[in-house]
Amino acid sequence: MGWRFQKRVKIAPGVTLNVSKSGPSVSFGTRGARVSFGRKGARETVGIPGTGISYTNTSKIQNSTLIWILALGIAVGAYLLVHYAH
Repeated sequence: MGWRFQKRVKIAPGVTLNVSKSGPSVSFGTRGARVSFGRKGARETVGIPGTGISYTNTSKIQNSTLIWILALGIAVGAYLLVHYAH
């Protein structure tokens, strides 16, 4: 059994920065529908809250596109934290 590390930081309503052993990712969405962009590509998940029933689709994206998406998510999060964290 291996060790696992994961930290989630809510940076805005519906926007989460996720940091884990496998690298950073940014998630957009709400309970029941979410899109995540990480090192392995994009993952879309839709589900019925409270039932445990969900569908996930994973697709690979180019590294340059991924870097821009992660940078945008981090920049928006930093801006919101600085301007709205009171």
